Amino acid sequence: MTQKYAILSVSNKEGIIEFAKGLISLNYKILSTGGTLQVLHDNNIEAIDVSSYTQSEEMFDGRVKTLHPKIHGGILYRRNLESDRQTANKAGIYTIDLVCANLYPFKDTIQRTQDFHEIIDNIDIGGPSMIRAGAKNFQDVVVVVDCKDYKQVIETLKRNENTIEFRRNLMIKAFSHTAEYDCIIANYMNERFYNDMSENIFIVGKKVINTNYGENPHQKGALYENKDFYSKHFKTLKGNPSFNNFTDMNAAMKIATSFGKKACVCIVKHGNPCGFALKDSLIQSYQEAFKCDSISAYGGVVAINGILDKSLANEILKSYIEVVVASKVTLEAMEVFLHKKRIKIFECNAIDGTKPLMQSHDEDCDTLYFPRDMFDFKRIEGGFVYQNTDVIESDEVRNSQLMSNAKATQEQMLDLEIAYKIAALTKSNCVVYVKDSILVAIGMGMTSRVDASYAAIKKAQDMGLDLNGASLASEAFFPFKDSVTLAASVGVKAIIQPGGSIRDNEVIEEANKHSIALYFSGKRHFLH
Repeated sequence: MTQKYAILSVSNKEGIIEFAKGLISLNYKILSTGGTLQVLHDNNIEAIDVSSYTQSEEMFDGRVKTLHPKIHGGILYRRNLESDRQTANKAGIYTIDLVCANLYPFKDTIQRTQDFHEIIDNIDIGGPSMIRAGAKNFQDVVVVVDCKDYKQVIETLKRNENTIEFRRNLMIKAFSHTAEYDCIIANYMNERFYNDMSENIFIVGKKVINTNYGENPHQKGALYENKDFYSKHFKTLKGNPSFNNFTDMNAAMKIATSFGKKACVCIVKHGNPCGFALKDSLIQSYQEAFKCDSISAYGGVVAINGILDKSLANEILKSYIEVVVASKVTLEAMEVFLHKKRIKIFECNAIDGTKPLMQSHDEDCDTLYFPRDMFDFKRIEGGFVYQNTDVIESDEVRNSQLMSNAKATQEQMLDLEIAYKIAALTKSNCVVYVKDSILVAIGMGMTSRVDASYAAIKKAQDMGLDLNGASLASEAFFPFKDSVTLAASVGVKAIIQPGGSIRDNEVIEEANKHSIALYFSGKRHFLH
């Protein structure tokens, strides 16, 4: 029987001992290098040093280990071609039928250091070469890049079910692994050395779950992550999240996490906020947020910047809410929800759910955790547009310029900050009215700003909400004074907007006419 060889060279050593033992039980001889070889030897597993196998020692501080004809020839030669077999025999090249490799953690390196020499040293060369070679020759070679596949590979080989379909699936995963790795490196280099948008950008995503369907039942859908946020920090407790659930939760959590550790609640429907409040307790915040638009809140998504307990769970069940996401959900709260079939419950906190929970990390459950990506993109037909992520600076409202005679009170300044952040994170054109830290009216996604104001005021009137004393924010300048006139008619006392219109003077005069405190932030926040 022809001797079977497997080469094992992994950065992530998880499961490699059991995998190597399984291969040896199937009569494979193990070739290995560096740290992997040391781990195998430390665990009394017989493995051959690649250097002794190739009769060529490692060079250049380990930069050259596996780049040798006896390695790549053993992987790549076509077993069904007589000419390849003759060449292999003449060169003393034996078949390597299994390649197990994963790559230096380049992503971890660039998160840990900005030392460019260390970063360069952590770019894997031999690993990607072996993986690509094994994937290219998947007709004959099993290539394994994911430690989660070890058990299945051993069981498949034991059952003599090493089919072309099995190897093809592993091949696809292998090419995806090296493609992702190269994309991370290319994106990092572009970001580090180009101040402007680079010539190429690579958007990489790893599937987390399939959704029920896409935006509509006839569309397929799935959630992908471009880092590891959802696999580590997002947890499904009840229900299967849909495509639309994820987009709505994204909108709700962006707003709910914009106020630090404060006990705020945001309600979203169809991607737009229809309720928000920041009060002394989460149950107060939910109750007040729900009042803004209880009709739209029906079947909506609620983001809770804190721990969902039994009393809040009972309050939520007074109406139909489809999705609730909180930093943590107590067992007592989950018991309240169990008999409700349609409600979906999720947790999202700073704790790495892939690792054992340590008692010292309990405080990481206190508030929602949400990533702040540095870049943003939107798909258009034939491509995508790409930009730096819009950021609301922490002192943007506080440092805004007072343009009017009247000055906002401390309480009004807080309302302006809340309104301003909500406006910046809501579809343009948008106006937001906040009173006593509660969203009392919002108009969004309109083609004119005054129409957004009319829509907001009409909804507030329908809900029986008093806007007298409210503060107003607009994410872009008022092109005319009409929005200020309309705000004055319902008792608005403070306004913040970017400014920059050719009619700013008219807007300022109208604010002074009605004794409204008017601030210009100098920064537009369109969201299209």
